[in-house]
Amino acid sequence: MTLRAGLSYQLIIETAALLADQYGLETLTLTQIAEYLGVRKPSLYNHIGGLPDVQQGLAVFAMQELRIKLSDAAIGLSKRDAIMAIAKAYRRFAHERPGLYRAIVARPNRDNAAVKEAIQKLMHIIAIVLGAYKLNASDSTHALRGLRSLMHGFVSLEAAGWFVQPVERDESYHQLINTFIHGIEALAAERSK
Repeated sequence: MTLRAGLSYQLIIETAALLADQYGLETLTLTQIAEYLGVRKPSLYNHIGGLPDVQQGLAVFAMQELRIKLSDAAIGLSKRDAIMAIAKAYRRFAHERPGLYRAIVARPNRDNAAVKEAIQKLMHIIAIVLGAYKLNASDSTHALRGLRSLMHGFVSLEAAGWFVQPVERDESYHQLINTFIHGIEALAAERSK
C-alpha cells in the first residue's frame, strides 16, 4: 500500500488502470482506488475532480501506453512488416491491458485538450506507418480508419467471446490484417499510375 504523502494524480491514474485491468473498467470506483492505496476517499479529491476526471485520465494514459507499444513495434520496419507489427502490438495490448484498452474506446471527452492530444499522437503513429504507401490525404484517412476499425473490431469481438470455432484466432487475425495490406498495396499501385 502507498502512504498518503506519496499520493499524486499520476499514482491515482496508474492505480485506476491496474484495478480496471483486474476487475473491469465498468466496476471502477473512487472507493476501490482509495482502499487499494490505503487512503480515505476524500484524500483523492486533493488530486482529482472525481470519477469522470479519473476516467479521462485513464483514457489519456491508455492512449499514451498504446502509442508507445505501437511505436516500439514499428521501429525499423516499413510497409507490410510495420503494419503487421503494429496490428499484433495493438491486439497484445488489448489482451494484456483489457481495462486500459476499454478506457480508450469508452467514449472519452474529445473536447478535453489532453484527450485530443493523446488521440492525435496515437493516430499519428498509425499514419506514419501507412504514410510509406504515399497515398493522397483522402485515401490515407480511409486507410487509417480502416486499419483501426479492423484491429478494434477483431479484439472487441474476441473479448466478447464471439470466436468459438476451433479455427486458430491468431491465424484469423493475421489473415484479416494481411488482406488489408493487400488492399493498401493495390490502392497504392493504382494511384501511382
